[in-house]
Amino acid sequence: MSIKSIAARLFARQVVKKTQAWSSNPVATQNKVFQELIRQAKNTQFGLDHHFDQIQTPADFAQQVPVRDYEELKPYVERVVKGGENVLWKGKPLYFAKTSGTTSGAKYIPLTKESMPYHIEAARNAILHYIHETGNADFVDGKMIFLQGSPILEEKNGIKLGRLSGIVAHFVPKYLQKNRMPSWETNCIEDWETKVNAIVEETFNENMAVISGIPSWVQMYFEKLQQKGGKPVGEIFKNFNLFIYGGVNYEPYRAKFENLIGRKVDSIELFPASEGFFAYQDSQAAKGMLLLLNSGIFYEFIKSDEFSNENPRRYTIGEVELGVNYVLILSTNAGLWGYNIGDTVQFTSLQPYRVIVSGRIKHYISAFGEHVIGKEVESALQEAMEGTTIRVNEFTVAPQINPAEGLPYHEWFIEFENEPENLDEFALQIDIAMRKQNVYYDDLIMGNVLRPLVITKVPKNGFQDYMKSIGKLGGQNKIPRLSNDRKIADVLNPK
Repeated sequence: MSIKSIAARLFARQVVKKTQAWSSNPVATQNKVFQELIRQAKNTQFGLDHHFDQIQTPADFAQQVPVRDYEELKPYVERVVKGGENVLWKGKPLYFAKTSGTTSGAKYIPLTKESMPYHIEAARNAILHYIHETGNADFVDGKMIFLQGSPILEEKNGIKLGRLSGIVAHFVPKYLQKNRMPSWETNCIEDWETKVNAIVEETFNENMAVISGIPSWVQMYFEKLQQKGGKPVGEIFKNFNLFIYGGVNYEPYRAKFENLIGRKVDSIELFPASEGFFAYQDSQAAKGMLLLLNSGIFYEFIKSDEFSNENPRRYTIGEVELGVNYVLILSTNAGLWGYNIGDTVQFTSLQPYRVIVSGRIKHYISAFGEHVIGKEVESALQEAMEGTTIRVNEFTVAPQINPAEGLPYHEWFIEFENEPENLDEFALQIDIAMRKQNVYYDDLIMGNVLRPLVITKVPKNGFQDYMKSIGKLGGQNKIPRLSNDRKIADVLNPK
């Protein structure tokens, strides 16, 4: 046992103790965060416009500050981008995380000196919780790889900007620098395929112990490793035992990953975004991720089935229930206020508060009133695959409203690694699982409004080719699980 691994265990014990202190007092913790946010932003332009000096409680806040998405908050953000000070938060941001917007080009998400440390701390603490629970700290002596965007930053009116993962690369602690891969030069490669090829060459003969990234892009890395080495990744990297991921549900990928690796490895799920680091998996035994209530973010929750109402109720942490689908609303020490990030969550535990990401409020299918969400399609696919050799690389689902013949249906576009022997039977098993989860979908099938789902096979690398065609291959980009239209479907299967 190395000095480094002993130190990691001791540090992990301290961090877990601190976490237990705030997580056992969730309402008081969130109230303290709320009061501090209002106090610090009281004299900003946003605070003056929304009478922060009159806000005492979350109920006051909900009355004064409407829920906004990026487009609605954009007039304030544009003033910050142009160099304005004390607009959304005191002073100027340290960085802008530049992300792809859905309606008007790039989005600029501010990162401040108050918010930035929490991004780093949360990722670190997720690993420390794992060490504390399992006692496994040997991996700290091996190499670690984080598949991420380029750390090369641009500058706009004196503020540096880039992808969040590229910005975070500038904050890797010194004690990890020697262990961290890939090299700075490789990390700076913009073209994703070129970058992955370079990473394979750079890491192939290294003692890789921890691998981290979005599953779909780590999968590409693993496949290229396997092609080069002619054997499973777990044999190439004999000490690889921990996979850290975020951005998408790992379950649809798990069988494929275990096949690529050749054995099971532990995993830690993270819930990061440019707007904040919201949760991480704090236990290998418990379902869901610990919601970070002490990280400069005040959370509100709106039931997703009430979200389109004129004035939906905004719930605080002490008012949420298990198993309800909530739209996540944020107010942060980066200057986002009543901000709809677009993600939906469900609570799996209230002591402590743990969540799963159930989907996106804009990523759903309700072409016929069925209200299907991402968690449901992922769970249905997983259930249908259990006990089989079927493996899926990627998938997405869209409605087929006007078929050439017969009733409308949900069309599942699936890229298989191992295909089912009987595609129709597999489709039926997914459909049965969907009907068990979603009563509206079941009613539509029973009422002959919809017919059972149809699977359309996507050729090998079809999803990668699609992402490349729209300029979103690699990085933090990912395929939506659901679309309420056929924009993606018509590219994957033009007719």
